[in-house]
Amino acid sequence: MKKIIIYLVLASCTFGYAQELNLPVWTQYLADNDFVISPTYAGIGDNLKVRLNGLTQWVGIKNAPDNQALYADFRIAPQSGVGLSLYNDRNGNTRQKGVKFSFAHHIILDYTSKQYLSFGLSYNINSFRIDTENFQPTAEIPVVNVGDDRAVSNHNFDIGLLYRFNRYYLSFNANNVLDKNIDDFLGVEPSKLLNFQAYTGYIFTNKNDKTVEYEPSAFIQFFNSDKRSATDLNFKYRKFNRNGDYYWVGGSYRFLNDQYLKPLNFGPMAGVMKNNFYFAYSYQLTINDLSGYNSGTHSITIGIDLLQGISDCPCTKGTSYRKYKNNGTNYKY
Repeated sequence: MKKIIIYLVLASCTFGYAQELNLPVWTQYLADNDFVISPTYAGIGDNLKVRLNGLTQWVGIKNAPDNQALYADFRIAPQSGVGLSLYNDRNGNTRQKGVKFSFAHHIILDYTSKQYLSFGLSYNINSFRIDTENFQPTAEIPVVNVGDDRAVSNHNFDIGLLYRFNRYYLSFNANNVLDKNIDDFLGVEPSKLLNFQAYTGYIFTNKNDKTVEYEPSAFIQFFNSDKRSATDLNFKYRKFNRNGDYYWVGGSYRFLNDQYLKPLNFGPMAGVMKNNFYFAYSYQLTINDLSGYNSGTHSITIGIDLLQGISDCPCTKGTSYRKYKNNGTNYKY
């Protein structure tokens, strides 16, 4: 039992480190919200898309990581979009809050073959705090003398590229491109926060039924400081009706890239869009030594699409086949 407790403490510290390096990316992006991953998706699709996400990790373990986030993006010009991300993250006695302001511009590489290229940039403001007031003496540590409040604010940037070729997509991001100022901390605080993310996939349609889609995808994260990397392998089935409403079901499998046969977690997910209101749920089952002490990770996404409109530029249309009725005309989205 003592070894398990030690393991849990070390795991919490490790994920606390990862927390500040980058907000945890689980399966929120699969809830039809690619903007979670990359600023390059701002302005693609509906004029205004709002998603509210709540995630609770390792349910059953005290002070396990917990995250809430709000994402919104919309077009401001025929080929440009902006986005806003607000987040609140808790991991044990650490607190992280922040905001991202994003801009994306989309261009046509080839109109006939439907090749598009998007550029994205995010400006990030992040506040990280350790709740020293929660530190209490124990039998092993009878005196706790931490001192003043431990908090720091950081500014950084994310940059990204998105390439689309008909129903194929590939995005690449460099996140936290600036080194962190660590003057307020001594010793163990990491200063290099740069990490890379790649997201790719293809949408297949049923030849006999264009309202059915199959979407395999992969998401790769690489941390430049210690060379850690992980991959998600995903699959989604999507079914539309004649009004543009749809539902989808899928699954995700995550593993460290040097341990691909030993998954970190995997689980099912599902979502539905009805009259421009959106709801999705995902469950991730932990597959490691922590599995006996928690019931997995749960994520819920709710949202709404507003001010639907079709841009004059096809570079702002998504890769998914979604039809809107506008004066009796069907448009591909």
